[in-house]
Amino acid sequence: MRQVSDKPAAAVPSPASSGLKRWVDATLYSSVLVAAAATSLTWATFLFWRTDIPFRLATLIFTATLFLYNIDSVLPYKFRQQAVLSERKRWMIQHRRELFLLALGALGVAALLFWLDGWRHLTLFLGHLAAISLLYSFPIIKRRGRWRALRDLPLLKVFLIAYVWAAITVWVPALYLGKALSAPVVLVLFGRRFFFILALAFVFDIRDYTKDLLSGTRTFPGIFGIRAAKALALLSLAVSGLLIPQGVAPAHLLVLTLPTLLTGFIIWFADETRPDYYFALLADGIMIVQFVAVYWAA
Repeated sequence: MRQVSDKPAAAVPSPASSGLKRWVDATLYSSVLVAAAATSLTWATFLFWRTDIPFRLATLIFTATLFLYNIDSVLPYKFRQQAVLSERKRWMIQHRRELFLLALGALGVAALLFWLDGWRHLTLFLGHLAAISLLYSFPIIKRRGRWRALRDLPLLKVFLIAYVWAAITVWVPALYLGKALSAPVVLVLFGRRFFFILALAFVFDIRDYTKDLLSGTRTFPGIFGIRAAKALALLSLAVSGLLIPQGVAPAHLLVLTLPTLLTGFIIWFADETRPDYYFALLADGIMIVQFVAVYWAA
């Protein structure tokens, strides 16, 4: 008689759960959630001036972000950096062709809206943001026999990310509504958004700690340690919370306390050993939570 094992049988994922995971992976790892987050934060800025974001501008922000993040994901040199293969990286390798086609489609929509909706007079302004975003990952400098991108310059990654995100999500709405970028309220909003994104950028540096060490990218966690990076992230978050634009009601600030506290917890518990969903869902999703709080309080 065959002996029955006393070990429990391995759980077999149901077709429904497997299908759900495929959809979640596709949403997170194709940067759809990131593009939605950029659009949401832009909408939150419009709500500060008590107006909704125009649908076509929302589509432009969404598709432009989708293009930039996905074209970054399919760069050839990135697929030679296989020292650390996370589930996210494996998914991107398996779906490299689809990501490239998605990037091209998003670029086509963004370019058409840019042309049709009269943004050509801001080509220089938007062009410098696009250039930073593209050169962030494209190798442009040869150093010690290796080509380096802007992100590889010591300690620069987080500031580039914070600047571009703050510029898109604050300055673009200001320009659309005819606000001067030098106006005090715009400067405060820009600073608030800059330091909020900076805090989250430190979280992603923590995620990439080992990969950046192996590739020679000098980041805050790699140079000063993860605890110091967390302290800087929490400090940035605190500065963001203290930058309060004139005219914000106390009830509005109270509602915004929730996403700020949640962001603090995400920073505190960040670690490179966390699952990919921790960063792709929580750290990116908190930006949408902030929008929801602003929308509810508006």
